[in-house]
Amino acid sequence: MSGSPVAAYPVEKQGLERMKTLVICSGGLDSVTLAHKVAAEAELTRLISFDYGQRHKKELDYARRCAERLGVPHNIIDIANVGALLSGSALTDDVDVPDGHYEEETMKVTVVPNRNAIMLAIAFGAAAAEKADAVAAAVHGGDHFIYPDCRPTFIDSFEEMQRHALDGYASVKLYTPFVHLPKSDIAAEGSRLKVPFEETWSCYKGYEHHCGRCGTCVERREAFHVAQVEDPTVYQDPDYWLEAVEKAKGA
Repeated sequence: MSGSPVAAYPVEKQGLERMKTLVICSGGLDSVTLAHKVAAEAELTRLISFDYGQRHKKELDYARRCAERLGVPHNIIDIANVGALLSGSALTDDVDVPDGHYEEETMKVTVVPNRNAIMLAIAFGAAAAEKADAVAAAVHGGDHFIYPDCRPTFIDSFEEMQRHALDGYASVKLYTPFVHLPKSDIAAEGSRLKVPFEETWSCYKGYEHHCGRCGTCVERREAFHVAQVEDPTVYQDPDYWLEAVEKAKGA
């Protein structure tokens, strides 16, 4: 079983204990776990989700359910017109979502350029307006290979930029406790927090059930396995992840 380094990044170590914190929540395993973590360890003010024209828009319903479960407001910000300008991604355009492991080069077609920067800028504005102390985002170590706006250097630079942008008006921290951790540790933390994993959505294809073949399904299935946490997810192809992981190891 993967040890849970989450304990090495407690809220109080980042100065967020009991601070008012807004969470960006997609409805996926990572952000729903983060919402539960913040609710347990700080003061969760609201969840913010984004409709950027993603084909797996059903994830937003899972974010709504999370907000209802935790008893906080939920805002869905419509930036679909902005998303239409960020063309070329398999998440928003008529481009096939590739099967396989996240570490494969083909997964770069799932990049939506500057997506996190845009969402974070909006979230920081909302946090400043409601006098919250922090914005929490669920970027994690498994995203670093593909997504530049999930890497620690981006996170540090963005927080510094926001310090200047809000200078004299508000002081808002960026809380990213998973940024150095693999997804398996998020699954372990979610289990500790008793997150209802069946109430999360990861699949990029947006079918009735998780496809089991896209990068995020493979990563999700692998994370539960490594963490030795029961996976309640219904996959159309529940065993494909084994093939994808072996292929990635041999690459």
